[in-house]
Amino acid sequence: MVNAVGRELPEKVGSYVVKPYTGIHKEAQTSAPVCSRRRPDPSPRRQSKRMPDLKAAILASGLKDGMTISFHHSFREGDKIVGQVLTAISELGIKGLCFAPSAVVNIKNPSIVDFVKDGTINRIQASGIRGELGDAVLQDLKLAEPVILRPHGARPHAIETGALSIDVAFIGASSADEMGNCTGQTGPNSCGALGYSFIDAVMAEKVVVITDNIVPYPCVPISIAQNYVDFVVQVDEIGDPDKIGAGAARLTKNPRDLLIAQRAADAIAASRLFKDDYSFQTGAGAISIACTNFLAQHTKEAGIQASFALGGMTANIVEMFDEGLVRTILCSQSFDAVAARAFSKSPQIIEIDNSMYSNMYNKSCVLDRLNFGVLGALEVDVDFNINILTGSNGEMMSGIGGGPDVADGADISIVTLPVIRGRTPSIVNRVFTCCTPGTSVAMVVTEAGIALNPAHKNYQMLKEDLSAAGLKLVTIEYLRDLAYSLTGIPKPIETTDEVVCIVEYRDGTVIDVIRRIKTDKIE
Repeated sequence: MVNAVGRELPEKVGSYVVKPYTGIHKEAQTSAPVCSRRRPDPSPRRQSKRMPDLKAAILASGLKDGMTISFHHSFREGDKIVGQVLTAISELGIKGLCFAPSAVVNIKNPSIVDFVKDGTINRIQASGIRGELGDAVLQDLKLAEPVILRPHGARPHAIETGALSIDVAFIGASSADEMGNCTGQTGPNSCGALGYSFIDAVMAEKVVVITDNIVPYPCVPISIAQNYVDFVVQVDEIGDPDKIGAGAARLTKNPRDLLIAQRAADAIAASRLFKDDYSFQTGAGAISIACTNFLAQHTKEAGIQASFALGGMTANIVEMFDEGLVRTILCSQSFDAVAARAFSKSPQIIEIDNSMYSNMYNKSCVLDRLNFGVLGALEVDVDFNINILTGSNGEMMSGIGGGPDVADGADISIVTLPVIRGRTPSIVNRVFTCCTPGTSVAMVVTEAGIALNPAHKNYQMLKEDLSAAGLKLVTIEYLRDLAYSLTGIPKPIETTDEVVCIVEYRDGTVIDVIRRIKTDKIE
C-alpha cells in the first residue's frame, strides 16, 4: 500500500493490521472508548494502601507474563523509577511484557536494552525510543512485534479504545499520602506536571504510585486522586529534577540558532493573529526557548497579553507569566526545576491532562484553540513533511512527541531548524521518516530565510503579512539547494525489508514505518 504522503506500507506487520494515513481529517477512528473504570477493589475500606516494597506491590497487582506496563516520562533523563521497577520485575521472573511508557527515558545501569535481552520486555509502545534502546531496535535488537510509536495526542485515544490496554501503571510522584493521593508539584524531588500519566491512572487495571516523600493525609495539591490508585510504595529516590531538562530544555548562545529564533518570533509578530489574547506553544529546544524570549519582547512592545501558553512549561514561560505577558499557563509537563515548582505561584498556572491537551477525538482539545505552534525537526523535505525521529546515519535521535498534534491543531505551525547540521543537510528531497505531514506545516524558518508552504490553509494570509513586514521569504527548494550545495546530496540510508517500528499519526493511522538499518553501512 501507498499512503497519502507516498510511503510504501505493508498490509500487516506481525499481528498489527496497517491502516494507512489518508490525509488530514480524511478518515476518523470509528471505535468508541471502552469503559473508563476498572474492577472494584475487594477491600475499599482498608486504612492504608502502602506496600513494603516494589516487589510486594508488583505481586499484589497481579502482574503476569505477557501483560502491559506503563510509566510517565516527567523526570526525563533524571528518572530513577523505570530502572527500579524493571529490576524488581526481572528478579521476580516475570517475562514477555509490553513496555508502554508515555515516552522512553534513556536510563543506564541497567538500561532498558538489558531488560529486552533478558526477556522481561518483548514489545514496546511509546512516543519515542531514542538513545541506546532506539539504536538497538533499528540495528539488531529482536522484539516479538515492531515498536509502535505514537504522538502524544494519539496515546490517550489508543488507551481509551483498547488499542493499548494497560494492566499495571507505575506512576512516579514527588509527594503522596498512604491512600494514593499524589502530585509532582511538591517534595524534595518535584517533577511538576503529571499530565501524561492521568490517562494511565484512569484506564489501567491496577495503579501503583511510587514516591520518595510520604506526606500526611490528604496530599495537597491532588494531581491524581486516591480513587484511581491501588498501591503506594515509598523508595529512596524517584528521580533527579536537575536532569529533567537534560537533552531538552537548554539555553543557546549560538548566533545561528539565535537568528532562527528571532526570525520565528518576528514571523509570529508579523501575523495578523498576533494580537491581544493570542495563544502559543514554543516547546523546550534550544531554538524554541530563545524564540520564547524574543516573543516576550514583541508582546511587551505591542502592549498585549497572550491568553494562554500551552504544553511543556519552561522557566522563561513562567517569567512571561510573572511579567503579565501571559494570562494563563496550561501545562501538561514541566521542562525544568523552575517550571516544576511554578504551580504554587497562581491558580492561573494549571496542570492539564495530556488528553485534554492533544487528543483529537475528545469533544475538544486545547490545541483546537492554539494560534501559534513552534516545532523542532531533524529534517524537512520539499513537501514540508517533518522527520523528528531518525538521524542521517540511521540512529534514533528523538521521539515524536506532540509535534504532529501541534502542527495540525495550531492556526500557524512554525518549524525551526538550521539549513545544515555539521555536514548533514536539514532540508532534503525526502525525509527518511515522515512523522508529520507537510500539509499541516505553515512555514519553515531557517537562518537563510523563511519558506511558506503553498499547500497550507493560511498560506495567502501569511504571505501578505510577512511580506508587509519585510521578512525574507524564500522557497523550500531554495533552502534544499543551499543545503545540498554545502554538504552534497547524502547517500540514502540502506535498510532491509524488516519493519521494526510503526509510526502512527495522531488519528491512529500509519504515516510511515521504519525498516531495520543495515548496520554494516552505518559509518
